Amino acid sequence: MSDAPFPASAPRLSDRLLILSVFVVASCGLAYELIAGALSSYLLGDSVLQFSSIIGCYLFAMGVGSHLSKYVDDRDVLARFIDIELLVGLLGGVSATLLFLLFAWLSVPFRTVLYALVFLIGVLVGMEIPLVMRVLHARQAPFSELVSRVLTFDYLGALAVSLLFPLVLAPQLGLSRTAFLFGMTNVAVALWTLWHFRLQVPDLRGRLLRGLVLLCLLAGGLAYAERLTRWAEQGLFGDEILYATTTPYQRIVVTRWKDDTRLHINGNLQFSSRDEHRYHEALVHPALQRLPHARSVLVLGGGDGLAVREILKHPQVEQVVLVDLDPEMTGLFSRNTELAALNGGALTDSRVTVINADAGQWLEAGSEVFDLIIADFPDPSSFGLGKLYSVPLYRLMGRHLSERGMLVVQSTSPWFAPLSFWCIDATLREAGFHTHPYHAHVPSFGEWGFNLATRHPGYAPPEHYSVPTRYLDRETTRLMFQFPPDMGRREVEPNHLNSQRLVHYFQQDWNRVVR
Repeated sequence: MSDAPFPASAPRLSDRLLILSVFVVASCGLAYELIAGALSSYLLGDSVLQFSSIIGCYLFAMGVGSHLSKYVDDRDVLARFIDIELLVGLLGGVSATLLFLLFAWLSVPFRTVLYALVFLIGVLVGMEIPLVMRVLHARQAPFSELVSRVLTFDYLGALAVSLLFPLVLAPQLGLSRTAFLFGMTNVAVALWTLWHFRLQVPDLRGRLLRGLVLLCLLAGGLAYAERLTRWAEQGLFGDEILYATTTPYQRIVVTRWKDDTRLHINGNLQFSSRDEHRYHEALVHPALQRLPHARSVLVLGGGDGLAVREILKHPQVEQVVLVDLDPEMTGLFSRNTELAALNGGALTDSRVTVINADAGQWLEAGSEVFDLIIADFPDPSSFGLGKLYSVPLYRLMGRHLSERGMLVVQSTSPWFAPLSFWCIDATLREAGFHTHPYHAHVPSFGEWGFNLATRHPGYAPPEHYSVPTRYLDRETTRLMFQFPPDMGRREVEPNHLNSQRLVHYFQQDWNRVVR
């Protein structure tokens, strides 16, 4: 066999196909990286840490793969490229579903498997581009033009997926089906390369058969990915899954066990229908009972409509504006009969206006003033969420608050996360509010905390409620505003955007609990 297996006279169509394959394999490679980062954030939390560590591991592995590519013999470059495409298609295609199943059902060190899989895929992806460049160089392509064209299509492929993944692929297909789709794409690259260069690749029939079988297996995975994901989440949550979807913002799962309906966002419990009344009564009524003049209420977050249900019990309220980022969440709790029953049809009440927008951007753009603002955001487990509990955002909320108005913030647990709870209190005080922290026992969560903030001092907890309640009464309310020594105030820093101290406190608190 000749040392130059690709003659200079070969058709230019072959070169174009190889250049196109660079675009495709770059797209697939970045897709697997994004899938691993999103999945690890969903399962393990702390998106910044997960994405940073996944990207670091993946890039290091690509460097290792690029180095290893030099050991491939010149005469075997094309065959090895095809084999690597098939292997990347297999590992990348099954990666999301495999990790879901391992996390949910098997007692294995999940992080070890996650990073091992990311590293292995990264090594293989790192070998792809050097091998393509060697194939093209062997076909006597000018080196300067070769590098320019290959890197151009490499970067264009990465750009395409970086835009498509959050806007189209993840919300429309979900992580598992997206992985299967890109796995099939890698296999398709291998098959079209194999067919076009069929006279130059050994074991043509064997590779063709392996590729076709693998393509069929991945297509089957694509067809049944949703069932596999639901089966994995069944093991993760333990209850019957009524509804599950991935939106551009989060993974929403609704489960039921007997008469208990539960909402999970990114794997974290948001409410249980058995005891959510405790949380939402505590969130709303201690403030609104002291605001008989209140006519307008703003709810930030709380797309399930349960806080709005409690607000609408007060007859003096004429307007409720709910601002929640995710239209899938508010739509689900408006249209689904069973879930809308939980909030009493609150989101379709004539007094309620639902706006799907980023809370900070909406506050920045608007000028409307409210008598009560309720911030019912998810816990500050990431920097994206931590900004919602920052001094600048609380000052922005203050611009929308009437002179005698009140602001209520869900503030994590003063028992499990005391640093986080008192950091939120300190942040509100730094923003210029007088704070009145309190807590309530919610069996699904344990001891949970809130902060009621006012422009002026002098707030006193209600001694009675003019609306029906299942949990709150005079004695319960009195005890809510008292803190025993083991939940008492901590010396902590307020949460500024440049430091995001709250996110660090939150991680520190829950790491202590996990241990």
